[in-house]
Amino acid sequence: MDAFNDILGAVGGVVWGPVMLVLLLGTGLFLTIGLKFMTIRRLGYAFVQMWKGRAGEGDGQISPFNALMTAMAATVGTGNIAGVATAIFLGGPGAVFWMWMTALLGMATKYGEAVLAVKYREVDELGNYVGGPMYYIRNGLGEKWKWLAFLFALFGTIAAFGIGNTIQANSVAQAAKANFGVPEVATGVVLAALTFLVIFGGVKVLAEVAGKLVPFMAVVYFVGAFAIIITNIEMLPAALATIVSDAFTGTAATGGFAGSTIWLAIRFGVARGVFSNEAGLGTAPIAHAAAKTNDPVRQGTIGMLGTFIDTIIICSMTALVIVMTGAWDSGKTGAELSTHAFELGLPGFGSYVVTFGLIVFAFTTILGWSLYGERCAEYLFGTKIIWPYRVLWVIAVPIGAMASLTTLWNLADVLNGLMALPNLIALLLLSPVIFKITKDYFANK
Repeated sequence: MDAFNDILGAVGGVVWGPVMLVLLLGTGLFLTIGLKFMTIRRLGYAFVQMWKGRAGEGDGQISPFNALMTAMAATVGTGNIAGVATAIFLGGPGAVFWMWMTALLGMATKYGEAVLAVKYREVDELGNYVGGPMYYIRNGLGEKWKWLAFLFALFGTIAAFGIGNTIQANSVAQAAKANFGVPEVATGVVLAALTFLVIFGGVKVLAEVAGKLVPFMAVVYFVGAFAIIITNIEMLPAALATIVSDAFTGTAATGGFAGSTIWLAIRFGVARGVFSNEAGLGTAPIAHAAAKTNDPVRQGTIGMLGTFIDTIIICSMTALVIVMTGAWDSGKTGAELSTHAFELGLPGFGSYVVTFGLIVFAFTTILGWSLYGERCAEYLFGTKIIWPYRVLWVIAVPIGAMASLTTLWNLADVLNGLMALPNLIALLLLSPVIFKITKDYFANK
């Protein structure tokens, strides 16, 4: 297994090398400039549309708000708790800065994905509204690009079992065992049963569950982190200064921290940022394609909020707690580091905030990614694959709960990169479409 992990680490280093980082951040920057910074200027407008989108109007299956919550169910997960902590452990506090930059540029990426998803979506033979990179590649770029759509769907079908299933189940199992002494197999079985009850109800049931669980848990987690930040407010300026300075200088070894370079801060900040908010991966548009909406731009503005809420708000709360409490150089990593930081900030209570948040966030991620993987598999094999895929999805949950965390994280990094490539290429090629319909929409406003 060590040899396999070494191989995955080496492949991950190539996949998330300079070319990928330039493509990922470059695409976000290109779209941000091409949209004339609309994603930042229209942030308030986006929140208004999200609030209005609780019902929805036009064709589709689920409300625009629940489409966002379904997408956020998949993004708000272990990446916000364990992923942020891992980024800081490997890249130092400076990694947080690069997570922020990835998110600000990623808002334009996520906006473009949602716009294209609605514009080029289809209705399958079961009456489901289906869309995402594989559909906007095929319908937007034409038959000669079908191979690229095939690659995205293939990577998505497989990657879903890593980033969206086993890795989430594993994090929940480890948290439940550490805090409550629950055996991994028991956690896996319970998670599998709950997953079965939701995903076999279809996209409407999944969206309804996500629409209730995600906002509730996000508020609970935010309040817990905010309480720690307020009670240690005098440490906030120093924490922010450390994050910004270390982003450009690297971090010297201190305490239980081994030290990091600028490159490590960038690499793990961007990689974990993408793991958390998924901007550029092409997953969120699969959920947004099912929204009841009559305009791609309106759904696009709602869609970009997923990145803002996930990284700029939730991930930042985790990061600030870790840095402000001084836990970042304790030698701990992953969910253990986040738990340690929250416990330092809220003695006797903080660990439960993290554990409860991790369990609910990871569960909703399993639900959200079940839709992504299923839609990718449907594109490859047709609607007949839906039920077998759901069965395999449920079976994979307890397997992930008992697997090796290191292997799963390394594998997730590789598969994330492979998914992003076809989607980013499509976004760049279809950017004129994004720019035109956005310009027309706001001109008419």
